Amino acid sequence: MSARHITSTDFEQQVLQADRPTLVDFYADWCGPCRAMGGLVDELAADSNLDANVVKVNVDESPDLATQYGVQSIPTFIVVKDGVASQRLVGVQSKEDLEAALAG
Repeated sequence: MSARHITSTDFEQQVLQADRPTLVDFYADWCGPCRAMGGLVDELAADSNLDANVVKVNVDESPDLATQYGVQSIPTFIVVKDGVASQRLVGVQSKEDLEAALAG
């Protein structure tokens, strides 16, 4: 299972109204580090032990979301809990760092 791609139209329902923490991966197809993280993000999305949602937002397709969340460099990972951005990680991350951000 891979991470769901979402856009501005379903962001509120899929992320802000989610009943679990959500890891949002802001990325672009042309971004090398983003491509390098793609497999890890999909791995997290497929982890049935992880009590969280994992989604991807393409900054070229949804620049309004990137602006709203102050994304200036990609990849940027934001953890949203109860409709609020609670953690932010920028650049290539380890699986452990992303899991810790979701747990924190």
